[in-house]
Amino acid sequence: MPNSPLIQMPTCTIRDECPVSGSCAPERSALCDTLDRHHESKLAICSELEAIADSLPGAVDRHACLRVAASLLPVMRTAQAYEEQVVFPAFMAGSGSPESLRRLRVEHIEDESLGEELTEGLLRIGHGGAVQNPEAFGFMLRAFFETVRRHIAFEREHVMPIVQRTWTTEQGGKA
Repeated sequence: MPNSPLIQMPTCTIRDECPVSGSCAPERSALCDTLDRHHESKLAICSELEAIADSLPGAVDRHACLRVAASLLPVMRTAQAYEEQVVFPAFMAGSGSPESLRRLRVEHIEDESLGEELTEGLLRIGHGGAVQNPEAFGFMLRAFFETVRRHIAFEREHVMPIVQRTWTTEQGGKA
């Protein structure tokens, strides 16, 4: 029901600056806009994890732990699926490096594995459990959010320019 007034279709928020926006159908958001929304969701979780890590070993916000535990894996899995199914093929259609693609995929596996461990710990703390080893848990939190932030920075600095150049070329230079 695309014409229903109750359903608002996503629109590109950067269409004027985006070199590939001309290739986007009116009812779809641009690849870069969708990826940016995924990045922002992951960065918001990173900020919450950083706040939790900063509160250790003192009083930890148990509600924040539950909130992050509920969203961490779904947000990561949704973003990673989009990258694997849409962004990475577009990256490789351009001059994307197979080595970079392998590294990004390995990072997805590592992030999901650590995300599962963090979710368990956050749920335990959120439900009233003690932080067994605050230093180790804080290190795990920091390792996760720093890795995710680096992954996002690499995609923004290296992957998206290749995708944008590729799509602009495929569209005959139209932007």
